[in-house]
Parts: sequence; C-alpha cells; structure tokens
Amino acid sequence: MSDAGGKTATETLSRPIAKRRSLKLFANQDWQLYALLFLPMLYFVIFKYVPMYGVTIAFKEFNMFQGVWNSPWAGLDAFKEIFKMNDFYKVLRNTMLLNLLDLVVSFPAPIILAVLLNEVRIQWFKKGAQTILYLPHFISWVIIGGIVYQLLSTNTGLVNILLRSLEMKAVPFLTEPIYWVITYVGSGVWQSAGWGTIIYLAALTGINKELYEAAEVDGAGRFRKIWNITLPGIKSTIIILLIINIGHMASIGFERPFVLGNPLVTDVSDVISTFVYKVGIQSARFTIATAIGLFQAVVGLIFLLSSNYISKKVTDQGIW
Repeated sequence: MSDAGGKTATETLSRPIAKRRSLKLFANQDWQLYALLFLPMLYFVIFKYVPMYGVTIAFKEFNMFQGVWNSPWAGLDAFKEIFKMNDFYKVLRNTMLLNLLDLVVSFPAPIILAVLLNEVRIQWFKKGAQTILYLPHFISWVIIGGIVYQLLSTNTGLVNILLRSLEMKAVPFLTEPIYWVITYVGSGVWQSAGWGTIIYLAALTGINKELYEAAEVDGAGRFRKIWNITLPGIKSTIIILLIINIGHMASIGFERPFVLGNPLVTDVSDVISTFVYKVGIQSARFTIATAIGLFQAVVGLIFLLSSNYISKKVTDQGIW
C-alpha cells in the first residue's frame, strides 16, 4: 500500500529509523564537539535559566525568612505600586533618553573608526592606533569616573583650570544636567568605540578586494569606494548590531550612571538600574525591585522583536 504522497508504508516507517541512525552516526563521529558543547549549555542552564525562577518574587509578598516558595502570593500588587510612583516614570524617561543618545552618538562611532582604520596603509601605525583605541574598554568605570572628575571637576578639574588661565568661564561639566549628559555620552564613546571596531574590522576582511580594484579602474575615489563598497559590505553586520542595541533600549548598566552621577544631577542621572539598587538593596523592597526588572526585560523584548520585524520588512535582513 502507498500513502497520499505515493510512498509505501515501509518507506514511511523507515524514516524515524533512518533519522535515529543518522543522529547516532553524528554523535559517534563528532562526540568531542558535543562534549565541548556540554559545559557552555550547563553554564546557561545553571546561571541563566534556573535563576528565572526568582522572577516569581515579583508576584509575591517576598519574605527572605520564608523563602521564595513559601512567601504569600500578592498578584499584580507590585506592578500597580510601581506605576503609581512618580520616580519610576522619571527613571524610565532618563533610561530611554540616555540610551537613545548612546544609540545616536555611540553606535556610529565604531563604524567610522573601523572604516578609517581600514583605509590606513601604514601597518605599524594601524596596529598602534588599534591598541590605543582598545585600551579604554579594559578600564573599570570606577577608574574612568575618577579620571573624569580629575579632568572635568568645576573647581579642581584640569580642563577648567586651563579655561580659567585663559580668562574663560569654568564649564560645569558634572553639576549642570545638560553638560552632565554630554559628559556621560562622551565618556561612553571614549570607553566603547575602540572595542566596537573589532566586529566591523572582521566584517571588512570579508569584502572582495577585486571590487576595490574594479572601482579604481572605473575612476572611483576613496570616498566613493567607501560609500559604494565598504559600507554595503558590512551592512548586514550593522543591521544586526543595531537591532541588538535597540533591544537594550530599556536596560542600562549600573556602573556608569552610578559613578558619574551626583546629587546635583539626579533629575537626569537616576536610571532604572540605580533606582532598583536604591529600592531593592538599600530599602530591601525585593518584590518591587524584581517587578521593575521584569518590566524592563519585557519592554526590551518588545523593542528587540519590533526592530527585527521592521528590519526584515524594510531591508529583508534580521537576526532571525
């Protein structure tokens, strides 16, 4: 007998058997690769998936002496309380604003640097520049914060001392909200731009060199080759990293705003991560802190899926 597709019952039954044999064959041939994969999978299970159970704290009246399991359920009370807080909307606004500025200013910086480094023909200068640009990534934000205060402090900062010696007014880089935001974004560019060029430089190596030779034959200049060959050649990399960055719009690191912030600029420096620290750690309101973190994760997921969907519709490229 044959099925609807014209295949015999024997052929239909043999499919799972053949599949099991192929899986067994792959396992026997490449068991070393599967063994290497075991530890990373174990890491993600233990440290990424198992802790997700703690999200239930957001729906409970958490008591550290009773534990997560035995604490009484509170439903959505924590979320209702969050959305009634005026400070929550302030930190959400600051988080979105600072991340948006980072996206506009910091995201293009490694692309520009990578293109410039790719155009350098003197190898020793290129390697030296790359090393110097990478170094800030390995410096702690605590140290960077100290450097920023030493350079930009209103009274004792080196920059303002030089400005006053030139009979110019001191600039309140760290005490005025507008100047603080500029300092915040600028320090982020300095710290991350060099390291971000690694991915783009790797993508640039995959561009066919014959395209540049053909462009030279046609009389194209350096800027025309960058615009028509270099940038289109790394377009897919740019789009993927842009989608990932948009997915992080609702999340922000703790160290940078905490180190650079001060009581004079709390209206712009307080963000979700510092707010969770104050509420969850200092005030021991773990339910509220967990609820804020869950809200942040959901919003980030929405941003990620939306940006990926729009990218696939507009450019036919996305993460998945």
